[in-house]
Amino acid sequence: MASSPDLFVVCKNCGSEVSPYITECPYCGTRLRKRAPKIERDGTVSEPKPKKQKKARAARVPRRPRADVRSVVDTRPWATLTLVLLSLFGYLLLSVVARADVAVAGPIEGQWWRVVTSPFVYGSAWYELAALIAIGTFGWLLEQRHGPFTVLGLFLLCGAGGIALTAAIDPSPLALGGNGAGLGLLCAWAVPDLIARARGEEYDGDLLGTLVIALVLLLMPLAVPEASAIAGFAGAALGLLCGLALARTRRA
Repeated sequence: MASSPDLFVVCKNCGSEVSPYITECPYCGTRLRKRAPKIERDGTVSEPKPKKQKKARAARVPRRPRADVRSVVDTRPWATLTLVLLSLFGYLLLSVVARADVAVAGPIEGQWWRVVTSPFVYGSAWYELAALIAIGTFGWLLEQRHGPFTVLGLFLLCGAGGIALTAAIDPSPLALGGNGAGLGLLCAWAVPDLIARARGEEYDGDLLGTLVIALVLLLMPLAVPEASAIAGFAGAALGLLCGLALARTRRA
């Protein structure tokens, strides 16, 4: 607002009377005001309006959360990787060890521990490749959905269970490899998508590609004698039953 100018102002530091139109005391140099008053055309004086200081607000950029090392380790499919590595080791093991010493390649004769080791042993590279594609792919998918212990349990149940059934039916069986384990993991993973397809609902899985892998494993005994057909069908049936149980548990 415009006002009549004061004749003088008193310096608070030295007490001298000085002009109201200056910003510093000429005697002691004390700062009197930040800005000199503005003289209007009619001779009146208006005090300068202090500018509002805009507080510069730094733009808050959302920081990307640091990935916790433990969470990264936990999300890795360590169970599936372990099963694949053990299977690769089993293929190399047959080059120095006889089949009958580590797998079901004849009468059991009380050595039932060979039922557990047989799903990790392969005598054919093509058979191992087909089985490990199913185990690695669907084991990883199931591990992301249900955790590592589900994958380990399904592998032992479908793989070793299928070979145990083969040994129980055939008095002199030849059953090596993880065709039953691969089919069990595949079927357990496919159950939710099969249910959604039957209900006319949308699903994300590739059932056609899954069917192709399943047919390759089911027909593998025709090309590789060591791949047991009994173990394959038994593993697929057990996988379907476990998949139904997991689907109901997940919905609950």
